[in-house]
Amino acid sequence: MGYAEVCVNSPVAPRQTFSYAIPPGLSIEAGQAVWVPFGQKILQGIVLELTDTPAVAETREIADIIEPRPLLSPNHISLACWLSRHYLSPLFDAVATMLPPGFERKTLTFISLSSTVDNHDLSSLTENQAHLIELARKQGRISLRELESKLGKKKAQATAAQLVRRGLVVRSYELEPVKAKPKEAPYLSLAVDAGKARQEAAKSREKRTARQAVLLDFLAQQSDPKRANSDRTTANALVSKGLAKIQQMPVRRDPLSSLSVNLSFPLALTGAQESAFRAISQSLAQEKKEQPAVFLLHGVTGSGKTEVYLQALAETVRLGKRGIVLVPEIALTPQTIERFASRFPGKVAVLHSQLSLGEQFDEWQRIREGKFDVVIGPRSAIFAPQPDLGLIVIDEEHEWNYKQSDNSPHYHARDVAIKLGELTGAVVVLGSATPDVETFYHSQRGDYLRLQLPERVTPTENSPMPRVEVVDLRNELKAGNRSIFSRSLYRAIDKAVTGGEQVMLFLNRRGAATFVQCRNCGYVLACRRCDIPLSYHLAEDKLVCHQCNYRMAVPQLCPRCLSRRIKFLGTGTEKLEQETGHAFPASRLLRWDSDTTTGKYSHQEILNKFRSHQADILIGTQMITKGLDLPRVTLVGVVNADTGLNLPDFRAGERTFQLLSQVAGRAGRGPLGGQVIIQTYTPEHYAIQAAAKHDYTLFYEKEINYRRQLHNPPFSRLASLIYTHTNNTLAQKEATRMKRLFIEEKEAQGIADLTVIGPAPAFIQRLRGRFRWQLILRAADPATFLSPLPIPQGWTIDIDPVGL
Repeated sequence: MGYAEVCVNSPVAPRQTFSYAIPPGLSIEAGQAVWVPFGQKILQGIVLELTDTPAVAETREIADIIEPRPLLSPNHISLACWLSRHYLSPLFDAVATMLPPGFERKTLTFISLSSTVDNHDLSSLTENQAHLIELARKQGRISLRELESKLGKKKAQATAAQLVRRGLVVRSYELEPVKAKPKEAPYLSLAVDAGKARQEAAKSREKRTARQAVLLDFLAQQSDPKRANSDRTTANALVSKGLAKIQQMPVRRDPLSSLSVNLSFPLALTGAQESAFRAISQSLAQEKKEQPAVFLLHGVTGSGKTEVYLQALAETVRLGKRGIVLVPEIALTPQTIERFASRFPGKVAVLHSQLSLGEQFDEWQRIREGKFDVVIGPRSAIFAPQPDLGLIVIDEEHEWNYKQSDNSPHYHARDVAIKLGELTGAVVVLGSATPDVETFYHSQRGDYLRLQLPERVTPTENSPMPRVEVVDLRNELKAGNRSIFSRSLYRAIDKAVTGGEQVMLFLNRRGAATFVQCRNCGYVLACRRCDIPLSYHLAEDKLVCHQCNYRMAVPQLCPRCLSRRIKFLGTGTEKLEQETGHAFPASRLLRWDSDTTTGKYSHQEILNKFRSHQADILIGTQMITKGLDLPRVTLVGVVNADTGLNLPDFRAGERTFQLLSQVAGRAGRGPLGGQVIIQTYTPEHYAIQAAAKHDYTLFYEKEINYRRQLHNPPFSRLASLIYTHTNNTLAQKEATRMKRLFIEEKEAQGIADLTVIGPAPAFIQRLRGRFRWQLILRAADPATFLSPLPIPQGWTIDIDPVGL
């Protein structure tokens, strides 16, 4: 009898596998999905390893297989184990990133009366207990989820547990229904030969059943079954006569079915592009690499990085391999798909969260079958089951969106890509005009090979970077200008719009007002569940929490002093749109932020409208700063460069520099040239100065010196630990206790270069009704230090956080 180490889909199974015996007659492979007994339940599991001996003395048998074909390749099994170790995540969370969409099924708990309930005296039951018994008696059984909605979560669970202990009710378990599966639709075809069908069609005309005749003639001309979409009455009549048959056939849900692209061909490369392409091609041609081949393609905005990606991918395909291309935002996916689909028609897959679950499921299955040359998507697309992987491209590699912050595992797609490249032998290309400081540092050390694209390229010739003007808003106030637009920006917008050109205005705040304050007592309207002010949204005339989505009407009176002096302060994209409309009434406006892109095709629709010049001015948040190629844009205005500059985070300067440089790079990509105007209250800041000069080296040298002095990454690594609780005092006590544990462990191991910072309230101390206290660990390898320590529930660990 053999044994399998199985990763089980249960919250009580953290970073470990469980040993199961393989029953006779059941063929099991590593990577396969199986049903396994776990406590009283039957749960999903993934086989990670086959062994001759179990890790424990007593084992239970695998119940059955879920799917005969393995879902994970050996490389993806290794990657999942690395994810769990590196980011200290539960093992199944790491595995789940690589499973088919909709695969995970939770266990549902049901409560039903025991067979002996009528033998018990029920007069002593509490009100909640009696209510539960009555519900179970009426319905036969009731789900715990329904009970929680009726009694409240804690009361329902406690009441059910009490009645189970008394033997009055029993628990049973079922898996929730399957979420995604192949789609089938009815297809119609002839049940007789074509000659017979034509004879029957002629008879049908004589009998005045013209519809049947037309359908028979149509089917006689078809070589394949046709989908039975309409006129099922006529189809059923033919089936009843034995002339046709209806059969269920699989239907592909294609997210790109509405996309029409024109075939394009490789462009002539500049000298710098050719040099970069050759370096990547030589690495692709190497069968066995001594170390992972990681390239940093450092090119100014508009320098033709995408063309290098396209030609490198074509070379990958020529060598019989495939690629994955990551983009930081779903907003960038449509434009990227167009570029790649025009070179690789019918061979491009897309994976992202705005697709329906069915579309994601079908794309995943076809990717696994090797139907596509390239997979495009945001960070989660790195886990696509792309066979024969030869090239991984991460465009705009500096973007924070490549870090998963909300759910476990808290991975960074760049680090995952490098590890996947190491496991598969794939070449990794990191592209950016403003590389992450740590990435650039690694390229200087020789860990990555840096490829330079120093000049901007247009379809006709090289073009200079747009000229940048920095406007000191303090001087505007002194001159009496209290408008949202400086005098310089106003004149530039007017000139551009009058000349038939296009303008982009960037402000990294959405909504109309960032906070609402009583001018009498100073009271600021805040979320009742989060420690942040509510933002005012003009379109729905509501105050909205940007963290938990709590909404409330705007009060007429101050809740504290009953004054009517309610003032809307701060500016977001909605207010900017309103002010722009007042200042330039003849201009056509578009807004691009998360409020205007809730629909499935919203990003594509906005991009198409602006690209076809159906709007003169595009207003947006950071969505408009990345990767967009819009040749008619000659002016970019940064309405306020200071929004993220003074956040309590050592990366605030880096992020500001990257945002300003990226949004400035949207201007001047066509033959008309471009101009950028940056409005700021801190024009002397090194990040703003470097962005205005398009000088990455100037910024990097300043920033790396600060990092070296303070021993921040890349000269160390960080771990953020946040404890959450509904009681603030208890949360603080637990954070203090954990710090003592860390210091004791540090001293016991004699670790000199480990620093524990905190505990302190998190930046947003209360979030969704729970208080948050934070510890920061700074060390050479914080994950190794934390791994053996007992970390109780309530803690969230983020290894290598991108923001503090």
